[in-house]
Amino acid sequence: MHSAIWTAVSLFLIVEGLGPMLLPKVWKRGIITLISSPEKLLRRFGGAFVVAGLVIFYMVNK
Repeated sequence: MHSAIWTAVSLFLIVEGLGPMLLPKVWKRGIITLISSPEKLLRRFGGAFVVAGLVIFYMVNK
């Protein structure tokens, strides 16, 4: 169980690190856009990511 959590954390860090490593200017613009977005929109995106993650988690562990 613990190894699965650490695997997920490591994959998350790899994916999150690709943006600033490969395309720092584009990544920076994206962050600036996120910061200036309304909170309601950020909540919707966050909710969509949570639902997508849960669906993928369910499909993988089915």
